[in-house]
Amino acid sequence: MTAKYLGLLLLFVVWGCGKSDVPSQKTGEAGKVNVVCTTGMVADLVQRVGGDRVVVKGLMGPGVDPHYYKASQGDLGTLSSADIIFYNGLYLEGKMQDIFNKMARSKKVVAVSDEIDKSTLRQPPEFEGHYDPHIWFDVALWSETIDAVVEALAAADPQGAESFRQNGERYRAELRDLHAWVLAQIEMVPLDQRILVTAHDAFGYFGRAYGVEVLGLQGISTVAEYGVNDVTQLVDLIATRKIKAIFVESSVPERSIEAVRQGCIERGHQVKIGGTLYSDAMGAVGSGADTYIGMVRSNVATIVEALQ
Repeated sequence: MTAKYLGLLLLFVVWGCGKSDVPSQKTGEAGKVNVVCTTGMVADLVQRVGGDRVVVKGLMGPGVDPHYYKASQGDLGTLSSADIIFYNGLYLEGKMQDIFNKMARSKKVVAVSDEIDKSTLRQPPEFEGHYDPHIWFDVALWSETIDAVVEALAAADPQGAESFRQNGERYRAELRDLHAWVLAQIEMVPLDQRILVTAHDAFGYFGRAYGVEVLGLQGISTVAEYGVNDVTQLVDLIATRKIKAIFVESSVPERSIEAVRQGCIERGHQVKIGGTLYSDAMGAVGSGADTYIGMVRSNVATIVEALQ
């Protein structure tokens, strides 16, 4: 048995032992809640609520696709040392769900989407039995995840409960303003051009919230493959409706949407690449899209400029 698989086996044994048998392995700063999050959006949310009373570690950096993400041995060690684990849920991080279930035996594991009223979630027919997990694209909906974070952090650090509540309310107000800003920006795009074509169907909540028709080459998850027929159908639609621009996603290989652009050119329709959108991951530090609010603003500015 290799050292890698022996290490994984030992970690699973530790998880199965329950709380009383798990040794303390805290790696965060003394007196602070040590938090591990999956996506950048979740990590940013927890940092905004937790402030200086938490130490936040994110597993998935810029350009990382959470649909495909598999935890490394190093990730397992990081997760096992956390006081709390936060993740998006709704099977966004589908390949990690078994790990979360096992970790929940020995520590607090929170899906931030759990607090959202399920009647407000999208249930696309092609994703039968599951909800669309891309809830952050509707700013008002994403703000509903704040309470889950406040509650979990307050339970871990009762002395900080009031601070977490105040931080949460301030952030909620910022998101309320952001939601209004997005609505106003989209109004600048002519009605017949409010069509968002991207590599995969991640922007459904965005379309529903802000009055934009959304078309994706792939389905809800990038795990779903696309074929020649999918490209042909999308090319036909773009050419027929004279759509001005289509968009690359930072966490999806550019070749998929480039195939669509080439197909349009062959049909005699000159469609441009309108820019890169941040879909399942935020931007790198210094990009302006390295926070949730910055990511939303960057996406909307790119969309509006290309479709006006």
